Amino acid sequence: MTDKEIRPFGTWPSQISAEMLSVGIRLNDVQWARGSDTLVWSQSFEGQTTLFAKPKDALPYPLTDENNKPSGGIAYGGGEFFAAEDGVIFTDRNGRLYRKSYQDGAPQAITPGFGSAATPVLSHNKDFVIYAHSYDGIDRLAATRADGKTWPVILQEGADFYLNPCLSPDDRHLAWIEWNHPNMPWDGTSLKIAKLDPQSLSLSEIQTLDGFGEYACYQASFSPCGNFLAWLANTGEFDDLIVYDLRTKSKLTFISQKSLLQPAWIAGQHTLAWAPDSLAIYYIDNDLGTLSLKKLNLLKRHSEENAITTVDIGDFTWLDQLSVSARGEIAFIAQSSAEDSQIVRIHPDSTDIIFKSMAEALPVGYFAIASPFSWQSSDGVEVYGFYYPPTNPDYTAEGLPPVITIIHGGPTSANYNDFDMSTAFFTSRGYAVFKLNYRGSTGYGKSYRNALQNNWGKIDLQDAIEGTQALIDAGLADPSNLVIMGGSAGGFTVLNALIHHPGFFKLGISRYGVSNLFMLEEDTHKFESHYNTSLLGALPEHHDEWQARSPVFHADKIRDALLLFQGSADPVVPQAQSDSLVEQLKANNVPHLYRVYEGEGHGFRQAENLIDYYNTIDACLKEMVIGNSTSEK
Repeated sequence: MTDKEIRPFGTWPSQISAEMLSVGIRLNDVQWARGSDTLVWSQSFEGQTTLFAKPKDALPYPLTDENNKPSGGIAYGGGEFFAAEDGVIFTDRNGRLYRKSYQDGAPQAITPGFGSAATPVLSHNKDFVIYAHSYDGIDRLAATRADGKTWPVILQEGADFYLNPCLSPDDRHLAWIEWNHPNMPWDGTSLKIAKLDPQSLSLSEIQTLDGFGEYACYQASFSPCGNFLAWLANTGEFDDLIVYDLRTKSKLTFISQKSLLQPAWIAGQHTLAWAPDSLAIYYIDNDLGTLSLKKLNLLKRHSEENAITTVDIGDFTWLDQLSVSARGEIAFIAQSSAEDSQIVRIHPDSTDIIFKSMAEALPVGYFAIASPFSWQSSDGVEVYGFYYPPTNPDYTAEGLPPVITIIHGGPTSANYNDFDMSTAFFTSRGYAVFKLNYRGSTGYGKSYRNALQNNWGKIDLQDAIEGTQALIDAGLADPSNLVIMGGSAGGFTVLNALIHHPGFFKLGISRYGVSNLFMLEEDTHKFESHYNTSLLGALPEHHDEWQARSPVFHADKIRDALLLFQGSADPVVPQAQSDSLVEQLKANNVPHLYRVYEGEGHGFRQAENLIDYYNTIDACLKEMVIGNSTSEK
């Protein structure tokens, strides 16, 4: 092994280019076609989502083309297709449901084009489809005949939101999740079950099984035998896996107080799945941001320790969208710090990679391995994150590295021990990356998540400053070369850090960051129409707090360099928010760069914009951080 060349941090040549970050495919969902060996998945590239099918021992092929845009239209998307025996049912951006055979032929529209839809499910007799629908601000459960020859009917309405309908194998029971404002789905939902008449498409004997609007329930799933219904519930500090016996009308908690639920920003999540014999349930377990696959043996329910085994998934540390075939094969989307997003299939005696999001082989030695990092906050709470050291097979440096503290969006979300090419882009050039899970993040308990209620703009900022300081105290960061970076809610924290802690960070990088909370409230959609109230307090009573935490009203305090990136078509954080902030930066002669990408929304998708985004940041880091540091020395 050759010795590494010594070069200053931030100046290392790297094979991880901006072009590489612009060509990756996003994997959205994967499902086994019901009762068959065909695997179906959804993938997106440059704003176009395509469905693919892979029969057993055959190559994958596309089910849709540019004429269709599969897209879940509720919340922030997801739940765009259902994989049935003979074909898929999918929701399109135009509001219609389509049926597409696995054989040749164009997709057939089966509903009229109005409103938006998500989480369709085809009946086992293949006669009708049940789905969540939203139109003119009213959400409902709807049903339509699978041949598309009759008008859809309303199954249930009255709640503010409906998601994830689930049919029993005999098509005579329907379960679903619903909730009402002011709750977000992680605050409190209701799990409902009803008898369904497949002929009249009507419900009767509707009852609430769990949640009752007081805590979150999600991902209801009937067993293949039809006798049981399983779901996840956030009953206490953490989550339970509960099974309901339809014959005895009894509930039993099999897994108690583990981190199992993800925040339901999108529809169609499935992180638990029944074994085909109905004697076991597979589920995803979250251990402080590192995920694993578990198997629960229901026959050993009297001893939780003996009933649970860990399924070998190799070196993967993150997985999602779990599905089990009729033959017991397991499929899911998986990643690790050094392995890109890929569809994995587990046989009883082997593991295969079905599809990789990166077409070319990744260069070896350029991907930093995440190290969990935690510290005690000034008010006595353990706070968490992941630290990625500078990593390059050819270069090293002397002294302490510059650190980029990354703030996730949401804010009810989390950073995971997963694959992130953008992290490697920076670490391979000689920067350390610190991915913060401030209080308000998920996966660390209900109290940790709820700590942000009425405190957004305060606790997230406190944890960003104290967490970065903890890295300095641990000898992992150069205190004179600190950068803070984030998008959306993360950009909000970036701006407040520069306002309230001038000089701590040498550079801030905000991607469509929230700067005006009042404008955010005006422009919000139904899903989040009460979210800001929970994070900040209700208006008009808390007007002063909203103004105190809105960066745009305090931008005159910004003195440190700032990069701002914005999409011109962003519906969540419109360009006007960034425009007004930039005017103040200009007036105060603050060093800054403002880039607006035409046609981009809340997240950048076009390759040329992604290339410009990363190359611009790289150049500015060298000029504003590394260059200044070198000249100071």
